[in-house]
Amino acid sequence: MFVNAAGGKIVVGVSDNGSVKGVDVSNKKLSAIQNLTRNIEPSIDIQVYNIENLIIIEVPEGTQKPYSVNGRFFLRTGPSSQQLNTEEVRDFFQKERRVFFDELENMEFSVESDIDVKAFGNFVKALGVSNVLGKSELLDNLDLLKNERMKNAGVLLFSKRVSRFIRTATITCVLYQGHDKYKVLDRKEYEGNLYSNFTDAINYLRSKLNTEFIIKGGPREERLELPEEALREALLNAIAHRDYYSTGNIQVSVFKDRVEIDNPGGLFGRMKVDDLFGRSLPRNPLLFDLMQRMSLVEKIGSGLMRMKSVVREYNLPDIELLADKNWFTIVFSRVKEEKLAEKKGKPKEKTREKTREKVFQLIEKKPEITTIELMEATGLTRRGIEWNLAKLKEEGVIRRKGSKKSGYWEIL
Repeated sequence: MFVNAAGGKIVVGVSDNGSVKGVDVSNKKLSAIQNLTRNIEPSIDIQVYNIENLIIIEVPEGTQKPYSVNGRFFLRTGPSSQQLNTEEVRDFFQKERRVFFDELENMEFSVESDIDVKAFGNFVKALGVSNVLGKSELLDNLDLLKNERMKNAGVLLFSKRVSRFIRTATITCVLYQGHDKYKVLDRKEYEGNLYSNFTDAINYLRSKLNTEFIIKGGPREERLELPEEALREALLNAIAHRDYYSTGNIQVSVFKDRVEIDNPGGLFGRMKVDDLFGRSLPRNPLLFDLMQRMSLVEKIGSGLMRMKSVVREYNLPDIELLADKNWFTIVFSRVKEEKLAEKKGKPKEKTREKTREKVFQLIEKKPEITTIELMEATGLTRRGIEWNLAKLKEEGVIRRKGSKKSGYWEIL
């Protein structure tokens, strides 16, 4: 359907191969075509006219998408119109900014009995609003009520246990033993309100990441191996921008070489990864606005830029952004062993030589050793292993025989 896309023209009287056949043009036929639009909801205004023995139907791009025909939704893709299934219709409504999850009323949440008093009090304090207003009046002024029921944005903010009302609005934190998800060392799932889940997830990261001690002529300073400011920003972005229609939840994964923060829902609208550094298009505008009022997030799209900046200050690799239609992931590389050694005062090149010697010994002991096994044995990232292997090849002490998958290393 052109009206659900960018509009277009339909020419009646031309075959698929482009040859002009012509049709019998009459006022009755032109009127019948106009009458067909009555099956389209909402109504649209099309232009029908004829040129010699051809009928031209001009369809504008709709301003109230999506449009349906007899209760069914179609979208023009290439040379044909495809009927949308239920999930595709839902996604279409979201992309056209017609139905936002955070603005829907929650039929199960009770404004009287299900609000966490402490969470609500902290929210009011963060907003700095007057205590003169009553609870219902304040919620109404903040556009959190619909038909006297709480909207989902309020449920996320004020629930005692959010999973009772929004099953997947939780955060799962997992500590893995190595570089993959093969062995789980620890797992926690947080299902309180939005802010408590956020603080619990940050505390989990604090407890699982290493702490560095910085001495600058005074009392020593303790800091996480990854910048907490960047981790907080990434987690808040996940909470604000996730797809709450999805059956997945936010996941925080701590690996030996990295931390990954995944949130359900790919890039919103027509945005691309590069657009994220300077633009803001919230999937949950009401929730995002309330988080911004609480000074948790910014509207100007500067979050990722701040993350990149503070990560550089830690002398860490840049954050990695991964996105598909279902998930958005931010990856933080953890401090490498040689960098920790440098900060303890060991010469840089000497540390690298020891690392290469360890890699060489592992290869000498097991020529068919894989990159993953080298990562596990040394604690280095994949990039670190590849760098050391390249150096050993440059020095002429090893060379690769056979393919990457089934080959082996030869000692020269």
